[in-house]
This record gives sequence, structure tokens and C-alpha cells, in this order.
Amino acid sequence: MSERRDRGMEVRSEVLGEAHVHRARKATTDLDAPFQELITEGAWGTVWASDAITRRERSMLTLALLAALGNFEELEMHIRACANTGASQRDVMEAFQHVGIYAGVPRANQAIKIAKRVWDDNSITDR
Repeated sequence: MSERRDRGMEVRSEVLGEAHVHRARKATTDLDAPFQELITEGAWGTVWASDAITRRERSMLTLALLAALGNFEELEMHIRACANTGASQRDVMEAFQHVGIYAGVPRANQAIKIAKRVWDDNSITDR
């Protein structure tokens, strides 16, 4: 195992939670193992492990990018992760306002619907 992979697993667990990481690892097959290794080292061991910006800021950027590109399946996971990164509900809504202006109102609307559902389902309250 590489140092970057080890750091990636550590950061991934801190941001997404141990339960999520355990489920993802359990679902990994020989077919998608190389892809899982890529995102563990690249996304989590390099990008998310960097201290150039805070995890709160990284959450907001990630949510805005996912929404702007229409990658709504990933939104729920990253909205839940805000509880671990320090991004508040207001922070998330600010990010989605930017999406509305710079990437389109329909994408922002969809992202907001998903966020509200996640917050309602998980009884997440703002800090």
C-alpha cells in the first residue's frame, strides 16, 4: 500500500464516515478495484488531503461542481459529509446560489431539492 492510498483512506473516512467507507470497500470487486484505488489516491489522498483550503471550503466547491455538472447521484453523499467538514446548511445554499447564476437555475433547483431531502431524512440541523 502506498502512503497516498493510506492517507486517502484516512481522509475519506474522516469526511464520509467509517460506515460509508466500509460499505464502499465491501462493494468493491476485482472489476472496479483499480477505479477505487484511483479515487482513493487521487481524490482523497491528494485533493482532499491537501491543506491549501479548508475541508469546509472543499465541501462547498465539491457540491457546487457536482450540481453544476448535473452529477446529482454524488450530491447526497457530499451533503451528508458536511456534518464532518464544517459546511453549514447556509454554506451549501450559498454554493447552490452560485450554481444557479453560473450554471443554471434547473441544476440549482435540483441540488436544493436533494439537500432539503437529505436534511429532512437525516434530521440534520445547522450548527
